[in-house]
Amino acid sequence: MTDSLETQSQDNLETHLIQVQSLLARMRLVEELVHKQGGPRQALVENLVHKQNLAELQRKLETLHPADIAYILEALPLVERRLVWDLVGAENDGEILLEVSDSVRESLIQTMDKAELLAAAESLDTDEIADIAADLPHDVIQELLTTLDAQKRARLQSALSFPEDTVGALMDYEMVTIRADVTLEVALRYLRRLGELPDQLDKLFVVDQGELLIGVLPLKRLLTTDPEASVAAVMVEDFVKFHAEDEAHEAAQAFERYDLVMAPVVDINGHLIGRLTVDAVVDYIRESADADMLSMAGLKEEEDLFSSVWNAAKNRWMWLAINLGTAFVASRVIGAFEGSIEKLAALAALMPIIAGIGGNSGNQTITLIIRGLALGHITPANAKRLVVKEIGVALLNGLMWGSAVGLFAWLLYDNPALGGVMALAMLLNLLVAALAGIFIPMTLERVKRDPAIGSSVLLTFITDSMGFFIFLGLATLLLL
Repeated sequence: MTDSLETQSQDNLETHLIQVQSLLARMRLVEELVHKQGGPRQALVENLVHKQNLAELQRKLETLHPADIAYILEALPLVERRLVWDLVGAENDGEILLEVSDSVRESLIQTMDKAELLAAAESLDTDEIADIAADLPHDVIQELLTTLDAQKRARLQSALSFPEDTVGALMDYEMVTIRADVTLEVALRYLRRLGELPDQLDKLFVVDQGELLIGVLPLKRLLTTDPEASVAAVMVEDFVKFHAEDEAHEAAQAFERYDLVMAPVVDINGHLIGRLTVDAVVDYIRESADADMLSMAGLKEEEDLFSSVWNAAKNRWMWLAINLGTAFVASRVIGAFEGSIEKLAALAALMPIIAGIGGNSGNQTITLIIRGLALGHITPANAKRLVVKEIGVALLNGLMWGSAVGLFAWLLYDNPALGGVMALAMLLNLLVAALAGIFIPMTLERVKRDPAIGSSVLLTFITDSMGFFIFLGLATLLLL
């Protein structure tokens, strides 16, 4: 999709949202006016007006794709969200639950009874049910397992058995397989008999009688090669495949590296058990990016934009508490130099500059490192060179900008010694920031923790505390 088409699509989506919000606002206004008028048949009139407004809103919703409705639901406050959700056709419930964010899905599921949840889940494919299973009540999952046929039940149980962030949790079972000993003409007739093909299908999987994957047949070759040729003569035997236990982020990198549309998933014995498609990978990448962004901001989990004040506050407590603790430590560092600050008041005005620039520089390094770790670019073989390079960048920036702030302090306070201390403190704190920016995420990665979680908070603590300590310590030692 081109940039212009993407922009047009987003504009249309925002237009739909504005139209729904306008209908809701007009509904409230009209019903308030009718209520104020009074009259002998007040209740009847209000009921008729309410039904007319709901019918108009429902007609609007019927024209929208389930993904567009999901977008609108995420942008509405809870009361209006529930009103719109009640107007959505039951046949779309499953697809919408699949599209909305986890936090919004929870709020919608709370308004649904057991029968509605079962109907919504039964309308989805097995892998899609697995995607929302964590948010469904346990009794719904148990009853759902009893209503599915044996094949779907086995597939759902298999999908639920794989840990989150693995290929098995992302794969689906809509595959088209073919034998190697048939001709391409036979393969084409088989596809025509199937009628409807799975989405993102760009190849057929070639298996033997024991379902062992032996090759893939790209549709391009199937359509452009002599129909009398055998599948075995045309199939590709060197292809990308995944195991169900593989890490999802590694699979995502492979999809990007090899421009894959779909790829087979096999068990430890090489038997075909599913496929991984580009749409599932894109969804995983988007969700991972959202989670990393929230983690770096100190949020424990995805937060509904219109969640209650209590739930929103609880989601933010942990890192706020950690921030408070680190702030107390930094304040004690300053407190240790109260005597120096009393003798030279300029120190109080200048020390935030050292800490602030160190924090900004460290954030640049830490962002680069987290991205490198996510892409798998950082290995034990190149880690040392990376450290040397970042120290070199810190030294160059420290000399350049340390000289600038030193000159600024000299001219501002007419004190060349203070300017020298300022320049040296800046240089040293940028070195500290570079080392912290490298080793915090790499240490978290080493102990199997997400490098994005809490890295910026720890970095701020180090650059603030060390910045204050270095600057005030040097000032006390060299000036006072």
